Amino acid sequence: MLFTPRALPALHVPIILALGLPMHTVTASAAPADLPAVAPSGTCGQMLDVDLTDIGGTGSTVKTAQETTSDGIPVCSVTGTLAPEVNFQVLLPMTSWTQRYLQLGCGGLCGNITLRSGASSGCQTYSDGGFVVAATDMGHTGNSGEWGLNDTQRADFAYRSQHLTAETAKRLIGQFYGQDAAYSYFNGCSDGGREALMEAMRFPHDFDGVVAGAPAMLFQVQNTLYHGWMAASNYDAEGEVIVTSDKLPLIAAAVTQACDALDGVADGLVSQPALCDFDPKTLICAEGADPATCLTAQQADTVAKFYAGPQDLGTGDYLTAGQVQYGSELEWQGVFVADHKDDEIFSAKIVDPVLKYLAFETPNPDFALSDLAFTTETLDALRPRHPFFDATNADLSDFQTAGGKLILWHGLADPHISPANTLSLHNAMIGFMGEEAVNSFERLYFLPGVGHCGGGQGPSNLDLLTPMMDWVEGGVAPDAVMTSSTSVVSNFGMPDLGDGAPQGRPEPAILGVAPLPDMTRPIYPYPYTAAYSGAGNVTDGANWSRGEPAQIVNTRAWPGADLFGAFSFSE
Repeated sequence: MLFTPRALPALHVPIILALGLPMHTVTASAAPADLPAVAPSGTCGQMLDVDLTDIGGTGSTVKTAQETTSDGIPVCSVTGTLAPEVNFQVLLPMTSWTQRYLQLGCGGLCGNITLRSGASSGCQTYSDGGFVVAATDMGHTGNSGEWGLNDTQRADFAYRSQHLTAETAKRLIGQFYGQDAAYSYFNGCSDGGREALMEAMRFPHDFDGVVAGAPAMLFQVQNTLYHGWMAASNYDAEGEVIVTSDKLPLIAAAVTQACDALDGVADGLVSQPALCDFDPKTLICAEGADPATCLTAQQADTVAKFYAGPQDLGTGDYLTAGQVQYGSELEWQGVFVADHKDDEIFSAKIVDPVLKYLAFETPNPDFALSDLAFTTETLDALRPRHPFFDATNADLSDFQTAGGKLILWHGLADPHISPANTLSLHNAMIGFMGEEAVNSFERLYFLPGVGHCGGGQGPSNLDLLTPMMDWVEGGVAPDAVMTSSTSVVSNFGMPDLGDGAPQGRPEPAILGVAPLPDMTRPIYPYPYTAAYSGAGNVTDGANWSRGEPAQIVNTRAWPGADLFGAFSFSE
């Protein structure tokens, strides 16, 4: 096995660091570099003749090149394949290119091309068509998982396809405009966040700036023990769902009542879930109570299992870095909580192809959720492919040396991926590289009340692409970022299980929960919090400023803590 840990930090110890960040509130950021628009030096049709053989191997080719529009921007759309089956699409602006390149990640197991950037609302360069934009399906179509039996396609998903797509897009840029891009960026969420980190870790010279949202970086544990536990915990002995969606408003209201104000202000959001210690047993029905207003003992026990996560009953060891956070309850709908007792739980769909074809060295098409043992032995069986699939390397010194910048972000109400994972990587980087080194190239933001890659009751509308450009091109590190509520639900980073419709996003209308009032709110680089001034409307971000550092999200001791450490990747 090629996993070779070095100098691993004690990740379960809370790390509260004053990162030397400037102590000020939201200010106008420096503008990115003033780069003029560059016109094509050739025609769109000439892209059909670009040779990609040396990038992707024999059989790699451009298939189509045609002038069209994307969001009203005239572009040359180029599609093609890198051998054996990595499909890509590149959009080359005809008149508006400002010498920048943006590559986008995809969610779930990918299997499709998604050319929509998230966490970039209000980015003028993006909306004006200033980027060449590209994406890939990562070497397969759909999410059934059988492609995991093929060594090359497995590598395409793990790391190869995004790197080759970057090389391909850069070649097309050079051919189309007669010059290279001045700056290159990667933006992804969920598995796209894993892809973003994999690029920074394996190919540190591919991108100048990387934005990684809610990264599924610990792929091996995330898509087996985590989602497997959430699904298995919510099925009874007859295969019926124990906690259904109609119970979520009740649970959410109780958690909000108990924990909302612990961060200093009652605003409907649990902004520091690390302070919360809610016991679901307080919701168990008293004798004669209306069942609609309380939980059965079995339901309360299941909710407690959600918060706690998988545990080896023999050793007492937890098997994940952390679980869903208090304040995320409404987001459970459609993920590991189904609307009806006879529905299939979405988390079960997520783990199925991974358990069968990807996570373990020996594939087993007959592997079922009921076969998944929540033990340290299973965790150890996931280790061989850890240095292949997981983007949890704490040593980003090559990326730092190359001048790369990294922004991590995570919604605190994320039901798909625990924010504890993202904090674990942040802490591991500091433990291995040192606080000063990490502060020179990385920032981490937590978004209160925000779900997986967006959505939720909190203000999920934000732009991290412009601050990244400011940092890379202007040398101004990001500080406060203003967020806002949005009525537009983005599917950025959301998994697609093959029917063309991203899944796992809650349906508030079904829950019957009124949304919180529209709000704006600044977020600050971890470990700093946002503090309400005590005057003016709590929904107005102008009445908030930088607060004290806080833990925000708890991490814990577990036998997989070393997976967030410095290691050598395997091919």
